[in-house]
Amino acid sequence: MSKPLTNTCCFCQSLRNGSIISGLLAITLSIITIVISLTLRIDFNTIDFDWLPKNTVKIILIINLCMTILISLLMIIGVVKRNHYLMMPWVVLGIMIAIGLLISVIYTAVKFFIDGYMLTGILWLVVGLLTTAILSYCWCVVYSEYVVLLQENERGRYNKQLYRR
Repeated sequence: MSKPLTNTCCFCQSLRNGSIISGLLAITLSIITIVISLTLRIDFNTIDFDWLPKNTVKIILIINLCMTILISLLMIIGVVKRNHYLMMPWVVLGIMIAIGLLISVIYTAVKFFIDGYMLTGILWLVVGLLTTAILSYCWCVVYSEYVVLLQENERGRYNKQLYRR
């Protein structure tokens, strides 16, 4: 049986509150990104699919962000209703996004360095790695709540909780 990765969120909040905050943060950032991508002229580049039209990349991004909003809502409902099954898509999505973000940050920073934009590359690397660390911590909190709810459902909801404080 798996153990939670952490017992609290930010050393003072419950895993439940931290999971809800993580879901709300994902929803907020997704909405902000959708608004920015629709209102500003931004060139979206991909690593392997440079042949795709820019509007196609933007549409794919917006669809992914809408799915992130939906999955985050499901996760929040799962936390509130104490249903670990509703949290599972967010747990899978969160780790995939963290890995993808890390790869993207490193790739983009290296590209800046190669093109001679040292300061931009360093700033991109620092901000990107910090963002990846925050996302990874949010994932750890949600995963820990998922494990607690999974164990709670396996033991029976009314037995003594093992890892909650």
